[in-house]
Amino acid sequence: MVDVVSRGAVAPVGAVQAPELDTEALDRAVADVAANVSRWAATDARQRARLLDAVLVDTLGAADAWLADACEAKGFDVGSPESGEELFSGVGTFVRMARLLRDSLDDIAATGRPAYPGPVTEAPDGRLVVGVFPSSLYDRVVYPGTTAEIWMQPGVERAALEAGQAEAYVDPGAHQGVALVLGAGNVASLGPRDVLSELFVEGKVVVLKANPVNDYLVPHWGRAMRALVDAGVLRIVAGGAAAGAYLTRHPQVDEIHITGSDKTYNAIVFGTGDEGERRRAAGQRLLDKPVTAELGNVSPVIVVPGEWSRADLLYQAENVATMLANNAGFNCLSIRVLVTHEGWPQRQAFLGALEAALAAIPTRRAYYPGAVQREQAFLADHPDAELLGSPGEGELPWTLVRDVAPGRVDDICFNVEAFCSLFSETALAAPDAASFLDEAVRFCNEVVWGTLSATVLVHPRSLRAQPVADSLERAVADLRYGGIGVNVWHALVFAISSTTWGAYPGHPDTDIQSGAGVVGNAAMFSGTQKSVVRGPFRSRPKPAWFATNTNTYPVMRQLLDFEAKPRPSALAKLLAASLKG
Repeated sequence: MVDVVSRGAVAPVGAVQAPELDTEALDRAVADVAANVSRWAATDARQRARLLDAVLVDTLGAADAWLADACEAKGFDVGSPESGEELFSGVGTFVRMARLLRDSLDDIAATGRPAYPGPVTEAPDGRLVVGVFPSSLYDRVVYPGTTAEIWMQPGVERAALEAGQAEAYVDPGAHQGVALVLGAGNVASLGPRDVLSELFVEGKVVVLKANPVNDYLVPHWGRAMRALVDAGVLRIVAGGAAAGAYLTRHPQVDEIHITGSDKTYNAIVFGTGDEGERRRAAGQRLLDKPVTAELGNVSPVIVVPGEWSRADLLYQAENVATMLANNAGFNCLSIRVLVTHEGWPQRQAFLGALEAALAAIPTRRAYYPGAVQREQAFLADHPDAELLGSPGEGELPWTLVRDVAPGRVDDICFNVEAFCSLFSETALAAPDAASFLDEAVRFCNEVVWGTLSATVLVHPRSLRAQPVADSLERAVADLRYGGIGVNVWHALVFAISSTTWGAYPGHPDTDIQSGAGVVGNAAMFSGTQKSVVRGPFRSRPKPAWFATNTNTYPVMRQLLDFEAKPRPSALAKLLAASLKG
């Protein structure tokens, strides 16, 4: 093991910088954790919880340097609103997940299973729906009016619900092994969160390989997760595609989790080039290991027509603009298709407000490789796209492709994840709001590529009409997405962590789309299908994650401290910061 120097920060022992195909370093990393497989399986829940206590403390200690390097890489200053966004998504969501898993481990030690708030209800078709949020008074205060539920797969019965929790702790020996986590290159918390899922939910020891796009984070991850490195159950390596390919084939690696694209998944499972495509078409796997994955999405946002005030239009315009602007559009959960009603009298007013909101948001550095080429591919098919903002060198405009014909089912906007600062809008014809929502669900399920996440925006006044209310509940039940937001960005499904995050289950290897398996899932349920977060149509004060909120950084500093250790004094500081915005 060697120390790593990156942007002036020295990595703790355990973080391994692997030059391209330095197989000796990679072998050593795998061997280090493989030697502790049995010991980890024998480590009880209370001992594991204490490791997460240390992770929480060490992450707070690493947060400033971690944030500074991320801001430098993405082109903004610490203290800016954008840096608050980075602090939340890049560090804060990892801290929240670590704390919730710590609490679940303490529950297992005390009662044998993680606690969850409930209630447990049944959908009309018999699927169990489990309330998982809010679970405390703190949740109710910090996220007012917000609830979350996990929907179980058909056939999961009440008697099996709790029996299926925390399976890795019921029979640790059956769940032991070495997991390889191939980290994402966009959001700083993704790799570490995947590590937590593999270690504490699945029961595996882990080698985490950073993506070359953000391997500058390796020293900070090593410092934040020092307790796991010191325990011998985690090693962190860097390297390119060849290093990843070597590790996937390593004989001591038992399973793999990847956050990335379906193309990467196919290359790992079936191989590359024409031969890889031939094998995929024939269903002949090249790699005979379990592979779970979160692979992105053409994320739709459905806007249910209604009578909106000007304030409603402006608020939701900022909400939708945030879904693109966050992380410069380099998110698997960024909005990609806005689905509107062709006959909505306020459609053009809303689109105008949305364009104005985007034009007012400073453009961002297009730091993710290939962004320019992806933008050009879309513009080649849609040269009339609206280009918004004033991009500087190395930046891209916010781009909206309006009025894509829904009948063009092969259009690039419906079939390719842009993964840059671009999204499209399509308008569906329907006789009324309830019928529109039914048609939008069909369109998203059958035309739009991917099954990761989707959002429905519907005014509470519209829900007073029983047909619309009934249609909304049908939509929540029928949308084939792993994460659904109702009046809130589906990103909250990812952030809350008591929910599951991953594709809608059921994709075959040969058509993996948004992936297989879930992370998050702090209550450690088995047999999950999707998670749904519902929130207010408008919140006051403006949510701190809105790209138009100039007070994001101070709020997120306080939120990070609060999430690490919820307590009255930290809550008071968080509320005081929020009210200044």
